[in-house]
Amino acid sequence: MRRFFLPASIGGPQLAAAALLGVYLLQCLWLVRIRTLHISGPDSDQAVRIQMGLQQWKHGTVAGTPESIPSETATGEPSAARSGQLRVRDRYDQDRSPFYYLIAAAPFLIRPASWTTGLPFWHVLAVAPYLFFGVMLGGSLWYVARRLYGNAGGYIALLLYCFSPAMIAGVAGMQSLGEMGAVWGAFGAIWTAIAVAHTLYAPREVVLWNWRRIFLLGLSLSLAAGNQFSLGVLAPVALLLMLWVAPVRKGAVVVIWGAACGVALVILFAAYFFHQSLFWQGMIHARWLDFEPRALAASVAYRHNLEAIFRGSPSLILTLPVALVVFASWKRARYFGNIAPLGIALILIVLAVAAPGFPGEGFQLTALVFLFVFIAGVFADLLETRRGLLVMSALCGLLIASAAWNLVALARAAGQ
Repeated sequence: MRRFFLPASIGGPQLAAAALLGVYLLQCLWLVRIRTLHISGPDSDQAVRIQMGLQQWKHGTVAGTPESIPSETATGEPSAARSGQLRVRDRYDQDRSPFYYLIAAAPFLIRPASWTTGLPFWHVLAVAPYLFFGVMLGGSLWYVARRLYGNAGGYIALLLYCFSPAMIAGVAGMQSLGEMGAVWGAFGAIWTAIAVAHTLYAPREVVLWNWRRIFLLGLSLSLAAGNQFSLGVLAPVALLLMLWVAPVRKGAVVVIWGAACGVALVILFAAYFFHQSLFWQGMIHARWLDFEPRALAASVAYRHNLEAIFRGSPSLILTLPVALVVFASWKRARYFGNIAPLGIALILIVLAVAAPGFPGEGFQLTALVFLFVFIAGVFADLLETRRGLLVMSALCGLLIASAAWNLVALARAAGQ
Protein backbone atom coordinates (compact mmCIF):
# COMPACT_ATOMS: atom_id res chain seq x y z
CA MET A 1 0.00 0.00 0.00
CA ARG A 2 2.98 2.37 0.39
CA ARG A 3 3.30 2.74 -3.38
CA PHE A 4 -0.39 3.61 -3.63
CA PHE A 5 0.18 6.80 -1.63
CA LEU A 6 3.55 7.93 -3.02
CA PRO A 7 3.16 11.26 -4.89
CA ALA A 8 5.12 9.98 -7.87
CA SER A 9 2.73 7.02 -8.13
CA ILE A 10 -0.49 9.03 -8.13
CA GLY A 11 -2.09 9.18 -11.54
CA GLY A 12 -5.38 8.48 -13.26
CA PRO A 13 -5.80 4.89 -11.96
CA GLN A 14 -5.01 5.88 -8.38
CA LEU A 15 -7.40 8.84 -8.48
CA ALA A 16 -10.17 6.68 -9.95
CA ALA A 17 -9.63 4.05 -7.27
CA ALA A 18 -9.64 6.72 -4.56
CA ALA A 19 -12.91 8.12 -5.93
CA LEU A 20 -14.54 4.69 -5.82
CA LEU A 21 -13.31 4.16 -2.27
CA GLY A 22 -14.76 7.56 -1.39
CA VAL A 23 -18.15 6.43 -2.68
CA TYR A 24 -17.76 3.23 -0.67
CA LEU A 25 -16.97 5.23 2.47
CA LEU A 26 -20.03 7.44 1.97
CA GLN A 27 -22.25 4.37 1.67
CA CYS A 28 -20.80 2.97 4.89
CA LEU A 29 -21.40 6.25 6.73
CA TRP A 30 -24.92 6.38 5.33
CA LEU A 31 -25.61 2.92 6.73
CA VAL A 32 -24.06 3.92 10.07
CA ARG A 33 -26.53 6.80 10.23
CA ILE A 34 -29.41 4.42 9.56
CA ARG A 35 -28.08 2.12 12.27
CA THR A 36 -28.06 4.91 14.84
CA LEU A 37 -31.81 5.30 14.36
CA HIS A 38 -32.55 1.65 15.11
CA ILE A 39 -29.78 0.15 17.22
CA SER A 40 -28.23 1.74 20.26
CA GLY A 41 -27.89 1.33 23.97
CA PRO A 42 -25.42 -0.07 26.46
CA ASP A 43 -26.65 -3.65 25.95
CA SER A 44 -25.76 -3.91 22.26
CA ASP A 45 -22.99 -6.28 21.18
CA GLN A 46 -21.06 -3.29 19.91
CA ALA A 47 -21.22 -1.48 23.25
CA VAL A 48 -20.20 -4.62 25.16
CA ARG A 49 -17.05 -5.26 23.14
CA ILE A 50 -16.09 -1.58 23.40
CA GLN A 51 -16.58 -1.64 27.16
CA MET A 52 -14.47 -4.78 27.53
CA GLY A 53 -11.73 -3.21 25.45
CA LEU A 54 -11.81 -0.01 27.47
CA GLN A 55 -11.51 -2.00 30.69
CA GLN A 56 -8.27 -3.46 29.37
CA TRP A 57 -6.88 -0.19 28.04
CA LYS A 58 -7.60 1.70 31.26
CA HIS A 59 -7.47 -0.89 34.02
CA GLY A 60 -5.45 -3.77 32.57
CA THR A 61 -8.32 -6.26 32.81
CA VAL A 62 -7.52 -8.47 29.82
CA ALA A 63 -10.58 -8.79 27.58
CA GLY A 64 -11.89 -12.26 26.79
CA THR A 65 -10.49 -13.76 30.01
CA PRO A 66 -12.20 -14.72 33.30
CA GLU A 67 -11.61 -11.27 34.84
CA SER A 68 -13.57 -9.54 32.08
CA ILE A 69 -16.32 -12.03 31.15
CA PRO A 70 -19.40 -12.09 33.41
CA SER A 71 -20.03 -15.44 35.11
CA GLU A 72 -23.51 -15.75 33.57
CA THR A 73 -21.93 -16.17 30.12
CA ALA A 74 -19.65 -19.05 31.14
CA THR A 75 -21.79 -21.69 29.43
CA GLY A 76 -19.66 -22.49 26.42
CA GLU A 77 -22.59 -21.63 24.17
CA PRO A 78 -23.64 -18.45 22.35
CA SER A 79 -25.31 -16.19 24.87
CA ALA A 80 -28.56 -14.32 24.31
CA ALA A 81 -27.65 -11.87 27.06
CA ARG A 82 -25.39 -8.84 27.01
CA SER A 83 -22.46 -10.64 25.43
CA GLY A 84 -24.36 -11.50 22.26
CA GLN A 85 -22.58 -14.20 20.28
CA LEU A 86 -19.75 -14.55 22.77
CA ARG A 87 -18.79 -18.22 23.10
CA VAL A 88 -16.78 -19.05 26.18
CA ARG A 89 -15.17 -22.06 27.80
CA ASP A 90 -13.93 -21.79 31.37
CA ARG A 91 -14.72 -18.07 30.95
CA TYR A 92 -12.25 -17.61 28.08
CA ASP A 93 -13.41 -16.26 24.73
CA GLN A 94 -12.99 -19.18 22.34
CA ASP A 95 -13.18 -17.17 19.14
CA ARG A 96 -11.24 -13.94 19.61
CA SER A 97 -8.14 -12.62 21.32
CA PRO A 98 -8.01 -9.34 23.28
CA PHE A 99 -6.74 -7.77 20.04
CA TYR A 100 -10.36 -7.74 18.85
CA TYR A 101 -11.58 -5.79 21.87
CA LEU A 102 -8.61 -3.41 21.99
CA ILE A 103 -9.21 -2.39 18.38
CA ALA A 104 -12.92 -1.81 19.04
CA ALA A 105 -12.22 0.40 22.05
CA ALA A 106 -9.21 2.35 20.73
CA PRO A 107 -11.20 5.35 19.35
CA PHE A 108 -12.84 5.85 22.76
CA LEU A 109 -9.60 6.42 24.63
CA ILE A 110 -9.97 10.13 23.88
CA ARG A 111 -13.71 10.42 24.52
CA PRO A 112 -15.08 12.60 27.32
CA ALA A 113 -16.76 10.70 30.14
CA SER A 114 -20.05 12.40 29.29
CA TRP A 115 -20.36 10.72 25.89
CA THR A 116 -23.00 8.00 25.79
CA THR A 117 -24.34 5.53 23.22
CA GLY A 118 -27.28 7.86 22.67
CA LEU A 119 -25.15 10.50 20.96
CA PRO A 120 -24.85 10.17 17.14
CA PHE A 121 -21.08 10.68 17.07
CA TRP A 122 -20.68 7.71 19.41
CA HIS A 123 -21.63 5.37 16.57
CA VAL A 124 -19.15 6.98 14.19
CA LEU A 125 -16.36 6.37 16.70
CA ALA A 126 -17.61 2.83 17.25
CA VAL A 127 -17.19 1.96 13.56
CA ALA A 128 -14.06 4.08 12.98
CA PRO A 129 -11.64 1.09 13.07
CA TYR A 130 -13.84 -0.85 10.65
CA LEU A 131 -14.17 2.13 8.32
CA PHE A 132 -10.37 2.15 8.22
CA PHE A 133 -10.19 -1.61 7.66
CA GLY A 134 -12.85 -1.42 4.94
CA VAL A 135 -11.09 1.31 3.00
CA MET A 136 -7.70 -0.36 3.37
CA LEU A 137 -9.12 -3.71 2.29
CA GLY A 138 -10.60 -2.06 -0.80
CA GLY A 139 -7.28 -0.39 -1.57
CA SER A 140 -5.42 -3.67 -1.07
CA LEU A 141 -7.90 -5.51 -3.29
CA TRP A 142 -7.46 -2.92 -6.04
CA TYR A 143 -3.67 -3.03 -5.73
CA VAL A 144 -3.48 -6.83 -5.89
CA ALA A 145 -5.96 -7.15 -8.77
CA ARG A 146 -4.24 -4.39 -10.73
CA ARG A 147 -0.83 -6.00 -10.28
CA LEU A 148 -2.20 -9.33 -11.43
CA TYR A 149 -4.55 -8.33 -14.24
CA GLY A 150 -3.88 -4.70 -15.14
CA ASN A 151 -6.09 -1.65 -14.71
CA ALA A 152 -9.20 -3.41 -15.99
CA GLY A 153 -8.90 -6.17 -13.40
CA GLY A 154 -8.29 -3.65 -10.62
CA TYR A 155 -11.39 -1.66 -11.51
CA ILE A 156 -13.60 -4.74 -11.81
CA ALA A 157 -12.52 -6.05 -8.40
CA LEU A 158 -12.92 -2.65 -6.76
CA LEU A 159 -16.37 -2.03 -8.28
CA LEU A 160 -17.54 -5.43 -7.04
CA TYR A 161 -16.19 -4.57 -3.60
CA CYS A 162 -17.42 -0.98 -3.30
CA PHE A 163 -21.03 -1.87 -4.09
CA SER A 164 -21.15 -5.15 -2.19
CA PRO A 165 -23.86 -5.04 0.51
CA ALA A 166 -21.83 -7.44 2.66
CA MET A 167 -18.73 -5.23 2.59
CA ILE A 168 -20.77 -2.14 3.45
CA ALA A 169 -22.81 -3.84 6.17
CA GLY A 170 -19.67 -5.45 7.58
CA VAL A 171 -18.12 -2.04 8.19
CA ALA A 172 -21.33 -0.53 9.58
CA GLY A 173 -21.80 -3.46 11.96
CA MET A 174 -25.25 -4.37 10.64
CA GLN A 175 -24.57 -8.07 10.02
CA SER A 176 -21.21 -8.91 11.56
CA LEU A 177 -19.40 -8.26 14.81
CA GLY A 178 -16.41 -6.31 13.58
CA GLU A 179 -14.96 -8.93 11.24
CA MET A 180 -13.45 -6.50 8.70
CA GLY A 181 -10.12 -6.46 10.51
CA ALA A 182 -9.96 -10.25 10.29
CA VAL A 183 -10.87 -10.17 6.59
CA TRP A 184 -8.21 -7.58 5.78
CA GLY A 185 -5.64 -9.56 7.74
CA ALA A 186 -6.55 -12.81 5.98
CA PHE A 187 -6.42 -11.18 2.55
CA GLY A 188 -3.12 -9.50 3.33
CA ALA A 189 -1.59 -12.69 4.74
CA ILE A 190 -2.24 -14.70 1.58
CA TRP A 191 -1.03 -12.12 -0.92
CA THR A 192 1.94 -11.02 1.19
CA ALA A 193 3.02 -14.67 1.44
CA ILE A 194 2.79 -15.00 -2.34
CA ALA A 195 4.73 -11.76 -2.84
CA VAL A 196 7.46 -12.88 -0.44
CA ALA A 197 7.78 -16.22 -2.23
CA HIS A 198 8.27 -14.45 -5.57
CA THR A 199 11.20 -12.46 -4.18
CA LEU A 200 13.05 -15.67 -3.32
CA TYR A 201 14.15 -16.12 -6.92
CA ALA A 202 16.58 -13.24 -6.35
CA PRO A 203 19.92 -14.50 -4.93
CA ARG A 204 19.85 -12.42 -1.73
CA GLU A 205 19.98 -13.03 1.99
CA VAL A 206 16.68 -14.56 3.03
CA VAL A 207 15.68 -13.04 6.37
CA LEU A 208 17.42 -9.65 6.57
CA TRP A 209 16.44 -8.59 3.05
CA ASN A 210 12.81 -9.61 3.61
CA TRP A 211 12.39 -8.25 7.13
CA ARG A 212 9.72 -5.72 6.09
CA ARG A 213 7.69 -8.37 4.30
CA ILE A 214 8.14 -10.77 7.21
CA PHE A 215 6.81 -8.16 9.62
CA LEU A 216 3.90 -7.37 7.28
CA LEU A 217 3.06 -11.06 6.95
CA GLY A 218 3.22 -11.51 10.72
CA LEU A 219 1.03 -8.45 11.28
CA SER A 220 -1.51 -9.76 8.77
CA LEU A 221 -1.62 -13.17 10.43
CA SER A 222 -2.06 -11.61 13.88
CA LEU A 223 -4.82 -9.35 12.58
CA ALA A 224 -6.65 -12.31 11.06
CA ALA A 225 -6.22 -14.77 13.92
CA GLY A 226 -6.48 -12.12 16.63
CA ASN A 227 -9.92 -11.07 15.43
CA GLN A 228 -11.06 -14.61 14.69
CA PHE A 229 -8.92 -17.51 15.88
CA SER A 230 -10.28 -19.87 13.23
CA LEU A 231 -8.85 -17.71 10.44
CA GLY A 232 -5.45 -18.81 11.72
CA VAL A 233 -6.03 -21.84 9.48
CA LEU A 234 -4.79 -19.64 6.64
CA ALA A 235 -1.26 -19.72 8.08
CA PRO A 236 -0.55 -23.28 6.84
CA VAL A 237 -2.39 -22.43 3.62
CA ALA A 238 -0.02 -19.50 3.13
CA LEU A 239 2.94 -21.86 3.65
CA LEU A 240 1.64 -24.22 0.98
CA LEU A 241 1.21 -21.35 -1.46
CA MET A 242 4.74 -20.14 -0.77
CA LEU A 243 6.11 -23.63 -1.42
CA TRP A 244 4.10 -23.77 -4.65
CA VAL A 245 5.45 -20.41 -5.85
CA ALA A 246 9.07 -21.03 -4.83
CA PRO A 247 9.63 -24.82 -4.79
CA VAL A 248 13.35 -24.41 -5.44
CA ARG A 249 13.92 -22.59 -2.12
CA LYS A 250 11.90 -24.59 0.36
CA GLY A 251 14.31 -23.93 3.21
CA ALA A 252 14.05 -20.18 2.75
CA VAL A 253 10.26 -20.44 2.57
CA VAL A 254 10.06 -22.29 5.87
CA VAL A 255 12.44 -19.83 7.57
CA ILE A 256 10.46 -16.79 6.40
CA TRP A 257 7.11 -18.36 7.24
CA GLY A 258 8.35 -19.40 10.68
CA ALA A 259 9.71 -15.92 11.37
CA ALA A 260 6.37 -14.36 10.33
CA CYS A 261 4.47 -16.74 12.62
CA GLY A 262 6.84 -15.73 15.42
CA VAL A 263 6.04 -12.06 14.79
CA ALA A 264 2.32 -12.87 14.86
CA LEU A 265 2.67 -14.67 18.20
CA VAL A 266 4.56 -11.72 19.71
CA ILE A 267 1.81 -9.32 18.61
CA LEU A 268 -0.87 -11.60 20.07
CA PHE A 269 1.16 -11.89 23.28
CA ALA A 270 1.28 -8.09 23.44
CA ALA A 271 -2.53 -8.03 23.07
CA TYR A 272 -2.67 -9.98 26.35
CA PHE A 273 -0.52 -7.19 27.85
CA PHE A 274 2.30 -9.74 28.19
CA HIS A 275 0.50 -11.79 30.85
CA GLN A 276 2.10 -15.17 30.23
CA SER A 277 -0.48 -17.32 32.02
CA LEU A 278 -3.46 -15.56 30.40
CA PHE A 279 -1.85 -15.79 26.98
CA TRP A 280 -1.13 -19.49 27.44
CA GLN A 281 -4.65 -20.22 28.67
CA GLY A 282 -6.13 -18.09 25.90
CA MET A 283 -4.28 -20.12 23.27
CA ILE A 284 -5.34 -23.40 24.91
CA HIS A 285 -9.00 -22.38 25.06
CA ALA A 286 -9.02 -20.89 21.56
CA ARG A 287 -11.24 -22.71 19.09
CA TRP A 288 -8.81 -22.77 16.19
CA LEU A 289 -11.05 -24.78 13.92
CA ASP A 290 -14.79 -25.32 13.92
CA PHE A 291 -15.43 -28.31 11.70
CA GLU A 292 -18.61 -30.36 11.71
CA PRO A 293 -18.25 -33.17 9.14
CA ARG A 294 -22.00 -33.83 9.29
CA ALA A 295 -22.67 -30.33 7.97
CA LEU A 296 -20.78 -31.20 4.77
CA ALA A 297 -23.40 -33.85 4.01
CA ALA A 298 -26.35 -31.47 4.47
CA SER A 299 -27.54 -29.75 1.31
CA VAL A 300 -29.16 -27.00 3.36
CA ALA A 301 -25.70 -25.89 4.57
CA TYR A 302 -24.48 -25.40 1.00
CA ARG A 303 -27.66 -23.60 0.02
CA HIS A 304 -27.42 -21.31 3.05
CA ASN A 305 -23.83 -20.35 2.25
CA LEU A 306 -24.49 -19.75 -1.43
CA GLU A 307 -27.46 -17.57 -0.56
CA ALA A 308 -25.31 -15.63 1.90
CA ILE A 309 -22.61 -15.07 -0.74
CA PHE A 310 -25.11 -13.92 -3.37
CA ARG A 311 -26.83 -11.63 -0.86
CA GLY A 312 -23.42 -10.23 -0.02
CA SER A 313 -22.85 -9.34 -3.68
CA PRO A 314 -25.91 -9.80 -5.94
CA SER A 315 -23.83 -9.20 -9.08
CA LEU A 316 -22.12 -12.54 -8.41
CA ILE A 317 -25.36 -14.29 -9.38
CA LEU A 318 -24.34 -13.65 -13.00
CA THR A 319 -20.61 -12.99 -12.90
CA LEU A 320 -19.56 -16.01 -10.81
CA PRO A 321 -21.21 -18.72 -12.98
CA VAL A 322 -19.80 -17.07 -16.12
CA ALA A 323 -16.32 -16.87 -14.60
CA LEU A 324 -16.45 -20.53 -13.50
CA VAL A 325 -17.58 -21.71 -16.95
CA VAL A 326 -14.86 -19.69 -18.67
CA PHE A 327 -12.25 -20.91 -16.19
CA ALA A 328 -13.23 -24.54 -16.74
CA SER A 329 -13.45 -24.36 -20.53
CA TRP A 330 -10.69 -21.91 -21.47
CA LYS A 331 -7.10 -22.99 -20.89
CA ARG A 332 -5.80 -19.44 -21.00
CA ALA A 333 -7.77 -18.55 -17.86
CA ARG A 334 -6.23 -21.38 -15.83
CA TYR A 335 -3.04 -19.87 -14.45
CA PHE A 336 -1.76 -19.13 -10.96
CA GLY A 337 -3.27 -15.65 -10.74
CA ASN A 338 -6.76 -17.13 -11.17
CA ILE A 339 -6.24 -20.52 -9.55
CA ALA A 340 -4.94 -19.12 -6.23
CA PRO A 341 -7.90 -16.84 -5.35
CA LEU A 342 -10.43 -19.44 -6.49
CA GLY A 343 -8.73 -22.15 -4.46
CA ILE A 344 -8.61 -19.98 -1.32
CA ALA A 345 -12.26 -19.01 -1.78
CA LEU A 346 -13.28 -22.68 -2.09
CA ILE A 347 -11.35 -23.60 1.06
CA LEU A 348 -13.06 -20.80 2.97
CA ILE A 349 -16.50 -21.78 1.67
CA VAL A 350 -15.96 -25.39 2.79
CA LEU A 351 -14.91 -24.12 6.22
CA ALA A 352 -18.02 -21.91 6.33
CA VAL A 353 -20.23 -24.88 5.44
CA ALA A 354 -18.62 -26.94 8.20
CA ALA A 355 -19.02 -24.12 10.75
CA PRO A 356 -22.64 -22.92 10.67
CA GLY A 357 -23.25 -19.54 12.31
CA PHE A 358 -20.15 -17.98 13.81
CA PRO A 359 -17.31 -18.35 12.75
CA GLY A 360 -18.79 -19.32 9.38
CA GLU A 361 -19.81 -15.71 8.79
CA GLY A 362 -16.17 -14.63 8.89
CA PHE A 363 -15.23 -17.33 6.39
CA GLN A 364 -18.04 -16.20 4.06
CA LEU A 365 -16.95 -12.57 4.17
CA THR A 366 -13.32 -13.49 3.48
CA ALA A 367 -14.27 -15.87 0.66
CA LEU A 368 -16.23 -13.07 -0.99
CA VAL A 369 -13.12 -10.89 -1.32
CA PHE A 370 -11.14 -13.70 -2.97
CA LEU A 371 -14.05 -14.34 -5.34
CA PHE A 372 -13.85 -10.68 -6.38
CA VAL A 373 -10.20 -11.21 -7.32
CA PHE A 374 -10.99 -14.40 -9.25
CA ILE A 375 -13.87 -12.82 -11.18
CA ALA A 376 -11.77 -9.76 -11.97
CA GLY A 377 -9.02 -11.99 -13.37
CA VAL A 378 -11.28 -14.02 -15.63
CA PHE A 379 -13.12 -10.99 -16.99
CA ALA A 380 -9.86 -9.09 -17.52
CA ASP A 381 -8.74 -12.03 -19.69
CA LEU A 382 -12.04 -11.92 -21.61
CA LEU A 383 -11.59 -8.21 -22.27
CA GLU A 384 -8.42 -9.03 -24.22
CA THR A 385 -10.25 -11.29 -26.68
CA ARG A 386 -11.93 -10.34 -29.98
CA ARG A 387 -15.23 -10.01 -28.13
CA GLY A 388 -13.72 -7.70 -25.54
CA LEU A 389 -16.01 -4.81 -26.46
CA LEU A 390 -19.11 -6.96 -25.98
CA VAL A 391 -17.79 -8.27 -22.66
CA MET A 392 -17.03 -4.72 -21.51
CA SER A 393 -20.50 -3.51 -22.44
CA ALA A 394 -22.24 -6.35 -20.62
CA LEU A 395 -19.98 -6.05 -17.58
CA CYS A 396 -20.35 -2.27 -17.33
CA GLY A 397 -24.12 -2.60 -17.57
CA LEU A 398 -24.18 -5.22 -14.83
CA LEU A 399 -21.89 -3.29 -12.50
CA ILE A 400 -23.78 -0.02 -13.02
CA ALA A 401 -27.10 -1.78 -12.38
CA SER A 402 -25.66 -3.41 -9.25
CA ALA A 403 -24.38 -0.06 -7.97
CA ALA A 404 -27.73 1.64 -8.65
CA TRP A 405 -29.63 -1.17 -6.94
CA ASN A 406 -27.38 -0.88 -3.90
CA LEU A 407 -27.85 2.88 -3.63
CA VAL A 408 -31.63 2.54 -4.00
CA ALA A 409 -31.66 -0.11 -1.25
CA LEU A 410 -29.74 2.23 1.07
CA ALA A 411 -32.14 5.07 0.27
CA ARG A 412 -35.14 2.87 1.08
CA ALA A 413 -33.54 1.79 4.35
CA ALA A 414 -32.98 5.43 5.24
CA GLY A 415 -36.64 6.21 4.59
CA GLN A 416 -37.99 3.45 6.80
